[in-house]
Amino acid sequence: MIKSNTKDFLLYLIVGAIATVTEWVLFFLLNKTALHYTLVTVIAYVLSTFVNWLAGRILVFKANRQTVLKEISEIYIASIVGLLLNLVIMWILVGMFTFEKMFSKIAATAMVFIFNFLVRKLFIYKPKTQN
Repeated sequence: MIKSNTKDFLLYLIVGAIATVTEWVLFFLLNKTALHYTLVTVIAYVLSTFVNWLAGRILVFKANRQTVLKEISEIYIASIVGLLLNLVIMWILVGMFTFEKMFSKIAATAMVFIFNFLVRKLFIYKPKTQN
């Protein structure tokens, strides 16, 4: 079980890296527009969540799948909490401490990463119990 969890976590690091690069590139590019950084954060987060779901489904969470609609719905529900955490962290770092936006985005991503993995592992793709 520990070996399987370690393998899943390491694979999720790859998934996270793919989604993170997607999110950061989108954030960086959209941040150069006239859009407010909170809207840019939301857009980048929503699109990278889809990338995260797809890569996670392919690489990590192959067993115990549900219907695609139910699965992606649960991913986005969990991601709403992650997004709220992300926005609060961005607001604290940028709004209160006046840290640079991209640095703050990197810090927020790192903090929300573990939350995302645990929600997927323990709730969305939890092992089915046998009767």
